[in-house]
Amino acid sequence: MMRKASWQRWLYQNVGFATAVLLLTVLYLTYNMLHPRGFSSAVAIQNSNEAAAIAFVAMAQTLPVLLGGLDLSVGAVMTLTNCVASELLNGPAWQILLGMFLTLLTGTAFGFMNGCIVVYGRIQPIIATLATGAIAIGLALLIRPKPGGNVDDDLSWALTNSVYDFADTYGLAEGGDAWWLRPFADIPVPVILIVFVAVAVWVPFRRSVTGRTVYAIGSAEGAAYMSGLPIDRAKIAAFTLGGFFAACGGLYLAIQTSSGNADIQQAGAYTLNSIAAVVLGGTSLLGGVGSAIGSLVGAMILRVISFYFRILDIDPLLQPLIEGVVLLVAVSFGAFRTLRVKNQLDLFR
Repeated sequence: MMRKASWQRWLYQNVGFATAVLLLTVLYLTYNMLHPRGFSSAVAIQNSNEAAAIAFVAMAQTLPVLLGGLDLSVGAVMTLTNCVASELLNGPAWQILLGMFLTLLTGTAFGFMNGCIVVYGRIQPIIATLATGAIAIGLALLIRPKPGGNVDDDLSWALTNSVYDFADTYGLAEGGDAWWLRPFADIPVPVILIVFVAVAVWVPFRRSVTGRTVYAIGSAEGAAYMSGLPIDRAKIAAFTLGGFFAACGGLYLAIQTSSGNADIQQAGAYTLNSIAAVVLGGTSLLGGVGSAIGSLVGAMILRVISFYFRILDIDPLLQPLIEGVVLLVAVSFGAFRTLRVKNQLDLFR
């Protein structure tokens, strides 16, 4: 009886996330049934590659949204780190590892700068990140005036295919007979990377005092301040972690495409899609409710919708209309409960 009540309470508190998971399951299963090669490793690899960058950027957007703000620089930071990675991910193994570290450090440092501007400059996040996003694009254009770059071929192949391809590239497959490899051989590496980053980075942060403070700020900043919580530290940490997630997206995009591109339109599209993914995943734009895992699910929903356009041969002129309608219905359903409560504290009871 207690277990049933616990599940009911969890569903009540996470109705947006539960709705997103259900929608993703239905959409993806239907997509695979309609696809001529559905439920195959090849289709899963292709899908995961297309979804990886937006998944990381959606997780990056989650942190400032939980604070009750928006980060308009996540797409630009992803583009900047994509250009940085296209310059550094080649040569011997130590040089590639150093390049990956410097790429992630670039995004993290940019997020830290955003946090410091918001906290110490007392500027609204949406205004501050609009300005810093322009700076990031400017730096990206300095690094990559034209698309190009050189990413190690083995690295690009290994991280954008299956676990077997990864093991085979680096001599770990033992002719395909390695006992440890057989159960996991067909799993796409991008899925493992996304899950690893989410579990290794987001989950510990969510459970830390700083992570809980982020939720408290989004729910009621005044109450969080009166409770003695580290407000400034939490805000800076949230933007810093957001920069790290955006850098993960830029790094993966460079590995996937073997190049860098300071594309302003791409940066804007990823920023807007990240906001949509966050809302689809059950995170409230009012702050204090949601998670990066939910945003990851929301990003997958957006990508699955775009997959349908290919197999159903939908007119490109109708695609934005269909995406908008689906997004509006999903967001409205997920937000219905938030809109009808009179006291936001009811969301946590």
